[in-house]
Amino acid sequence: FYSSPSPDAPPFVRVGDEVDEESVVCIVEAMKVMNEVKAGVRGKVAEILLKNGDPVQFGTNIIRVI
Repeated sequence: FYSSPSPDAPPFVRVGDEVDEESVVCIVEAMKVMNEVKAGVRGKVAEILLKNGDPVQFGTNIIRVI
């Protein structure tokens, strides 16, 4: 899980940000390929459940949107 596009860049989203279905919220690395993850829903970011660099598996909750 990467919260920003590069170490020096600001995060894609912060708690309190409004997102829609197409908003990129993070990057996940899978098999050496960086994949942008979109919110998939419309709402407000209520909580970011992981820290930058945390490993994820299929089905891991990353961000809570209300």
